[in-house]
Amino acid sequence: MKYFTTTFFCFLVGLLLHAQAKFTLNGYVKDSMSGETLIGANISVQEQAKGVAANQYGFYSITLPKGSYQLIFSYIGYQPQVIEIPFDGNKTLNVLLTPLSSLLNNVVVLSKKRENNVKTAQMGKVELNINTIKALPTFLGEVDILKSLQLLPGVRNAGEGNAGFYVRGGGPDQNLILLDDAVVYNTGHLFGFFSVFNSDAIKSLSLIKGGMPAQYGGRLSSVIDVAMKDGNMNKTEIDAGIGLIASRFAIQGPIKKNKASYMVSARRTYIDALMQPFLKGGAYQGSGYYFYDLNAKVNYQFSSNDRLYLSSYIGRDKFTFNNAERSFQTSIPWGNATATLRWNHIFNKKLFANTTLVYNDYKFNFTGIQNDFAFKLSSGIRDLNGKIDFDYYATPEHNIKFGALYTYHTFIPSVFSGSQDSVKFSPNSAQEKYANEYALYLQDDWDISKGIKLNYGVRYSMFQQIGSYKTYTTDANGNRLDSTLYSKGQTVKTYGGLEPRATIRISLNENSSIKAAVTRNLQYIHLVSNAGTTLPTDIWVPSTLRVKPQIGWQYATGYFRNFNDNMFETSLELYYKTMQNQIEYKEGYTPNTLTDPEESFVFGKGWSYGAELFINKVKGRFTGWVGYTLSWSWRKFPDLNNGLKYPSRYDRRHDLSVVGMYTINKKWKVSSIFIFGSGNAISLPERFYFIGGVLTQQYSSIDAYRMKPYSRLDLAATYTPIPRKPRKYTHSWVFSIYNAYSRLNPYFYYFSQQGNAQDGTLQVTAKQVSIFPLIPSVTLNVHI
Repeated sequence: MKYFTTTFFCFLVGLLLHAQAKFTLNGYVKDSMSGETLIGANISVQEQAKGVAANQYGFYSITLPKGSYQLIFSYIGYQPQVIEIPFDGNKTLNVLLTPLSSLLNNVVVLSKKRENNVKTAQMGKVELNINTIKALPTFLGEVDILKSLQLLPGVRNAGEGNAGFYVRGGGPDQNLILLDDAVVYNTGHLFGFFSVFNSDAIKSLSLIKGGMPAQYGGRLSSVIDVAMKDGNMNKTEIDAGIGLIASRFAIQGPIKKNKASYMVSARRTYIDALMQPFLKGGAYQGSGYYFYDLNAKVNYQFSSNDRLYLSSYIGRDKFTFNNAERSFQTSIPWGNATATLRWNHIFNKKLFANTTLVYNDYKFNFTGIQNDFAFKLSSGIRDLNGKIDFDYYATPEHNIKFGALYTYHTFIPSVFSGSQDSVKFSPNSAQEKYANEYALYLQDDWDISKGIKLNYGVRYSMFQQIGSYKTYTTDANGNRLDSTLYSKGQTVKTYGGLEPRATIRISLNENSSIKAAVTRNLQYIHLVSNAGTTLPTDIWVPSTLRVKPQIGWQYATGYFRNFNDNMFETSLELYYKTMQNQIEYKEGYTPNTLTDPEESFVFGKGWSYGAELFINKVKGRFTGWVGYTLSWSWRKFPDLNNGLKYPSRYDRRHDLSVVGMYTINKKWKVSSIFIFGSGNAISLPERFYFIGGVLTQQYSSIDAYRMKPYSRLDLAATYTPIPRKPRKYTHSWVFSIYNAYSRLNPYFYYFSQQGNAQDGTLQVTAKQVSIFPLIPSVTLNVHI
């Protein structure tokens, strides 16, 4: 016993001595010009396989044994700093990195360090630099970050000119899109042709399509995490742009230098103003369309350990149509509003916390008036969200994240109401639905050895549909027989489960590695669409007594290799994904605002698999990438297609994107995009016959046919004049050509009738509609 006590005491003394022999350095990594924090900046120990990455707020912490070390602070597009630091006590050091003057080092698609392609355990993550996005050809002169994501392997577009996208065979609702931690439910302007993100307000953008970390949840396919600029801490900056259909203005600067800053950015189209001269005095006077965005953010550092952020986004579309000849008027406004309040707090050298409160609201309204008849259709979703996230830098080998989340959802269905003269009518089943959503997560980024790294974690989520709510018992014909009323806050139905996540990296040598990932995801809210792309009329619905949560498993593996001193990054990834409890409308469905949409749902399963090749050149005057995807996406519903499997509307066999950017000199930069994709799957009529003298069509099985393949070449050139004398402002001209060889890509097909059935001359012919030929544009950008 005495020997055991002595040994145990020596062990404790050894632990204390060992603990006392280690010290911690922490701080922030920032842009030296603006004071913006650099998300994910790398901090590595010279000539050692040790290092950490700064978190989402630029905070880092590294613990090392006593001694003197050379630390390398690096971030893509910035001049790295090598600083020798003696670890003889706990210290705080804020590091300022200087942006590289040449755009050559900014125009890349890369993680924060050249070697991260092969060194990190993360799979399927790509970060797009905002300068890259701004250098690419644009549609009608509008920079669009979501369309830039469509150029990556595994991400396909929703259609010609559309900002919607699908990831690895999943649906549009399976992408978690965050703007400063606020969920964005509708990402499109102009019925999806432009995204809601104004590039002048955006600091960073990342896409995760495989190996989703445990800190994210609620969706099956991907995460798009968008961070707004904090605002320049050192000086006032103004950016403005004038394009063919819209203008932009952004201003940022210090409220109190190095303590507080602000950023405000606005964008508005003037399509309505351009149309009015042509409509004035006619039957359609007063018709028009416009959209606008407003981003605002302030932040204040009220101590060395505390910082407060308040950010907001408001975006609206409004379409109006007037027909004086028929006494008809209609107005269709829709849009998002979000507000995010965040508090950063450093508890100690190793522990960082962020507390977040979020409000977001998406609304859609459709009103119409004809003579004395008026009607209104409305839908939407509103969230109140609170969460707390911790970063604990235990050792250089362990970076631990954990946190909790709560969201209160309010779902507004497609509510229809109307009136004629003094008579008013409204549906008898439309009711708002309410839900609580909870989540807890824990994850660890663990350097097991120099050759093996593991990112593993688990998330537990729970979803409760709560009252007020009323359910009905019906007969075979849908007639209501009885009802059950749930009071406010009473639980109607509860779902929940564990969501394990794991990604492993095994290094083969300094330039190559293999990775594998497995993730389980639960999705409790769903977007139900009756079209091939997301529209404002699509509705979000919760999991309920009838609607079960979607469940997804994704398995992925890949080979990653860098060439020529990390000038080229390459990867080949394989994936297989299963999706349970998928939702579609039943066959023969027609919109009916007088009943609950759930009554028209059918449920099934889906699965997808494929291979993705990515070749990315990140150095030199010429940069760019090639992305190719070979994939299959299937669905199977007992109540659709006779129970047989069919290709989903998101299925595309081949998808190729080639992106190139070249700096000719200091004045001129050029870029190009080439896209090729297999045709979309569609259902078409196969037979035409007469019933009672009316021409009737019989459709094929679901998605039995393919549209023609899609291809397009876009070109752009940016001219930046160099003034002979210094000026307070700089400006540039961006010339862009969309669809340079004017290919008529199919948008949809319809069938035209010619002749007469009575005399045997009737002919039915398939016609193709294409909407965008060659479209040139020019944009003037000014920076002060």
